[in-house]
This record gives sequence, structure tokens and C-alpha cells, in this order.
Amino acid sequence: MAKLDIITLPDPRLKLVSEPVAKVDAEIRRVLDDMLETMYAAPGIGLAAIQVGVPKRLVTLDVSREGEEKRPIFLVNPEVTWVSEETNIYQEGCLSVPEHYDDVVRPARCRVKFLDRDGVAQEIEADGLLATCLQHEIDHLDGVVFIDHLSRLKRERIAKRFVKQARLQSRVGTGRFGIG
Repeated sequence: MAKLDIITLPDPRLKLVSEPVAKVDAEIRRVLDDMLETMYAAPGIGLAAIQVGVPKRLVTLDVSREGEEKRPIFLVNPEVTWVSEETNIYQEGCLSVPEHYDDVVRPARCRVKFLDRDGVAQEIEADGLLATCLQHEIDHLDGVVFIDHLSRLKRERIAKRFVKQARLQSRVGTGRFGIG
């Protein structure tokens, strides 16, 4: 397994719609394993393949609490098939939007169909944090970042910070940044 680089705003790849996986094979399992290692190292509870620059419909997640046995879930081509009318509010964050957290309203429960790490069709019905995490990661596969669920003003404020930070980093990288 290998730890991968996580892309952050304003990287335009985060807005891409990821491609379905045709077949779960050794290469897809390797990507899933690398994603899981990356997610745990970050540390995070969910990661979509696009967040490591792979535009495939792949998700890893594990909402087990610290001190509990790890319970990773691998999802290939996940699709939300049902959501409840009842909603929950969770304070969400994102590995691609580091150090930013905000309340997001999502359906309280959902049902998701997917292929597992072995290519076997599965379905999961979830509530609470797992439901939120599933919806958050599947959003990534459709080019949606959690800040897209915030007000326009909040979203623009966060995006501006990342654009400014990227500009500063590019100046440092090119030697155009003057100090002293």
C-alpha cells in the first residue's frame, strides 16, 4: 500500500464527475487499499478517489471511533437509491478543504447500492454519521464538495482563501516571493 497525495481546493479536478468502474480487478483493489491508507493517515473517516486525483467512482470510509476495531468499507460505483425526508445537521469537514468545518443539512437516512472490494453487489442502509459520510463521499464522485451545500457567501469566502493560498504557494515555488 502507498500513501497518496490529497488534492485540495482550488484544484479543478474536485469538480469532475467520476467515471464508473467497469470491473473490480487487482488494480482497483490496489487503489482502494492506497486510498484507505491515505484516509487513515490524514486522518479522515472517508475518502473519494477523485480526492487523490483518480476520477473513478471509488470510496473508502470507516466511521469507527478511536479505540474501536477498524471497520473499513470499500464502495465501487456507489449509488444512493433512497433518502429519508427527515434531515440531520452534522458539522462536516473535508480532507480536500482542510481546517474548514460547517453545519450541513442532509437526509438523516439513506440506502446505497455498490460493489464491494471483491466486485460483489451490496446494499447498505445507514443513519447518523454513516449516512452523512456516505452522502458526503458520493457527492465528491459527482463533483460536489461539502461547501457547495453552504450559503453562497460562506462558500465564496472559503474558496477565496484557498485561491489566495494557492497563489502564495506558487510564488514561493517559483522564487517570486520576496522576503525581507
